[in-house]
Amino acid sequence: MTDLISMTIAEARNGLANKSFTSLELTDAHLAAIEAARALNAFVLETPDKARAMARAIDARIAKGEGGPLAGIPLGIKDLFATKDVRTTACSKILGNFVPPYESTVTSQLWRDGAVMLGKLNNDEFAMGSSNETSCFGPVVNPWRREGSNSSLVPGGSSGGSASAVAALLCMGATATDTGGSIRQPAAFTATVGVKPTYGRCSRWGIVAFASSLDQAGPIARTVRDSAILMRSMAGHDPKDTTSVDRAVPDYEAAIGKSVKGMKIGIPKEYRLDGMPAEVEKLWTEGAAWLKAAGAELVEISLPHTKYALPAYYIVAPAEASSNLARYDGVRYGLRVPGGSIGEMYENTRAEGFGDEVRRRVMIGTYVLSAGYYDAYYLRAQKVRTLIKKDFEDCFAKGVNAILTPATPSAAFGVGEKGGADPVEMYLNDIFTVTVNMAGLPGIAVPAGKDTQGLPLGLQLIGRPFDEETLFSLGEVVEQAAGRFTPARWW
Repeated sequence: MTDLISMTIAEARNGLANKSFTSLELTDAHLAAIEAARALNAFVLETPDKARAMARAIDARIAKGEGGPLAGIPLGIKDLFATKDVRTTACSKILGNFVPPYESTVTSQLWRDGAVMLGKLNNDEFAMGSSNETSCFGPVVNPWRREGSNSSLVPGGSSGGSASAVAALLCMGATATDTGGSIRQPAAFTATVGVKPTYGRCSRWGIVAFASSLDQAGPIARTVRDSAILMRSMAGHDPKDTTSVDRAVPDYEAAIGKSVKGMKIGIPKEYRLDGMPAEVEKLWTEGAAWLKAAGAELVEISLPHTKYALPAYYIVAPAEASSNLARYDGVRYGLRVPGGSIGEMYENTRAEGFGDEVRRRVMIGTYVLSAGYYDAYYLRAQKVRTLIKKDFEDCFAKGVNAILTPATPSAAFGVGEKGGADPVEMYLNDIFTVTVNMAGLPGIAVPAGKDTQGLPLGLQLIGRPFDEETLFSLGEVVEQAAGRFTPARWW
């Protein structure tokens, strides 16, 4: 079993093609691993019967030579993606036992290409969080632990279930979403690879909305190559999503191993924060040296509006969230808490159904959109966003191919350690990632080393719009230099 679950997607694809094992055997091995790892709380719904039925159908297709790029590969699906006839809750009480009668575009493309669904993965409620502690199903536990310690660590958020499951070998890859760092931060905390594609590259249709101008679906996988394989199936134009861009999807896997000689890599001086841990600084320097050794040229760049990114993000995202979450009212689907009038029923349902963090963001969002405050907050934040985008455009106009930064300001922290008394402390985890969403750019987080306590740390590469291929080429250089890390099994 261990051999079957420890393979990469690329290795499993070859094994299935050579008929060394079947998709059903591969699926059964992963279902057994999930059952043995419930202490991680990565899955909120296991779908073994559906998984086996899909695997049998794929085995029949493979036998006829009609596989597909992901034929027989078992994946986990973040509980933000609508899955037809399978409960989808966004990990919120307010959606109750909602079972969508439709399939999200991204997951339908994965099934089209032959992937197998193992179940739904835990996430922060409505994707609002940086630690996967706001889920109504309880926190996800990181499979990594500090050396010599048994205390539970967070896997990052909001795609904590996706990152934890991939790191613990419970699925070969997972879908995830990134609004302010929700793919890249958990990937960095768990030594997995996370890709946030360019805004508009993957359809948002059928994904529970958080902040519509920032949300983007992407993969979390074990290697850069695996993430490129998944990304090719997930990306593509969708007429059902007006923000989806109509341009051909390249063969991302072909970019793996391409020379990076002569590429200009920007090192932004604004990302050198006061109080940044020495090990994060050291890792950043090492990453730059690896890229230089591979033939890339390093240039210092300036992104002057970076310091405004976090406050602007925490105005734009809650504002859009408050609008998107207005539809959860107890009338049409999900939770309904009765009241003496329809207004009281709305209030009771939303008070009971939303958790603390979601309520906090809805209230902030409603405030900044209200009459008298709209210009002072929301409009001003959108202007700052334009300046942040222009900073990146200016760098790319000077010939910079990609930008190298740390992925997170620290390694994974303990469950319950941050944000209790001061929610802003939790928001600071997104300091290196939110600029990418504000500017609509692609970013990749690649495991690059460990801290003094043996916990993984990641580096982030930021690319030009729709130039994910360059990120895969550069990410592979970092991956080859750093090697791959897996957590010691304790669960």
